[in-house]
Amino acid sequence: MAVGARSGHDEPEERPERPAESSVAMRDDSGDGPDADPADGAGRDGRDGENGEADGAPKKPRSFWKELPLLIGIALLLALLIKTFLVQAFSIPSDSMMNTLQRGDRVLVDKLTPWFGSEPERGEVVVFHDPGGWLEGEPTPDPNVLQEFLSFIGLMPSAEEKDLIKRVIAVGGDTVSCKEGGKVVLNGKALDETSYIAPGSSPCGDKPFGPITIPDGSIWVMGDNRQNSLDSRYHQNLAGGGTVPNDQVVGRAVFVAWPVTRWSTLPVPETFDQPGLSQALAVAPGAAGLAGALPLVLWRRKRLTSRHTAE
Repeated sequence: MAVGARSGHDEPEERPERPAESSVAMRDDSGDGPDADPADGAGRDGRDGENGEADGAPKKPRSFWKELPLLIGIALLLALLIKTFLVQAFSIPSDSMMNTLQRGDRVLVDKLTPWFGSEPERGEVVVFHDPGGWLEGEPTPDPNVLQEFLSFIGLMPSAEEKDLIKRVIAVGGDTVSCKEGGKVVLNGKALDETSYIAPGSSPCGDKPFGPITIPDGSIWVMGDNRQNSLDSRYHQNLAGGGTVPNDQVVGRAVFVAWPVTRWSTLPVPETFDQPGLSQALAVAPGAAGLAGALPLVLWRRKRLTSRHTAE
């Protein structure tokens, strides 16, 4: 009987109880007891993550040197986007635009408006790619790798050796000419160019031309230093007859940014706003409208005549 009671139904052996003081102490230390305040800490050890910081405490900011590569990357990306879509700096390599622009000036070129369909207008100073043969025989710049990179992202003026800068004198549909000793005549109107051509320059220089009608989608350009500018006048033997296709235009030069002593805008001279200058272009749509309306008028007249005859 004693053996059976011990093996099945006898009371279990008594084990020593843990001291009450120890149990209370553990609950108090852990903050995990029934009276614990959740606001006092989320973790059992009152720590947060790997840093061992108290829950809710502000995290330590990252080191400046760890943030620097990210800041540089963002700055380079923004510079590239601005250069590609908004504005780009160009350096003036020659004296062909004196006195409006001096050799070594840095100009800012608006590249945004062409994205919205804007085309070059009379009187604007524009930067354009060599349409073919204009810079033949000219010395080619040899920038180093750093200059090419900074130029690519827009932090230095363009290192592209095939860019030129001139003033737009005529656009597609215009007729332009200049006789020796005379003024440039645009659509029958003489231009007063004294405000922008170099002092001592004559409007034609040593190269009278025209009259020339500019093809649609092209422009006729001339430098402000007429005696020292290989512009449209000197390339009439090339494809396009000296004109520049609009799709070769990079953008309009709008501001002289360097040196600071020459800060200035590049507005369109008033002579290009004179009344009647665009008259030739205004007549063409009107004539086209008349030609289109004439068949309709004749058809309607014939129909009315037939109706009256039938009655």
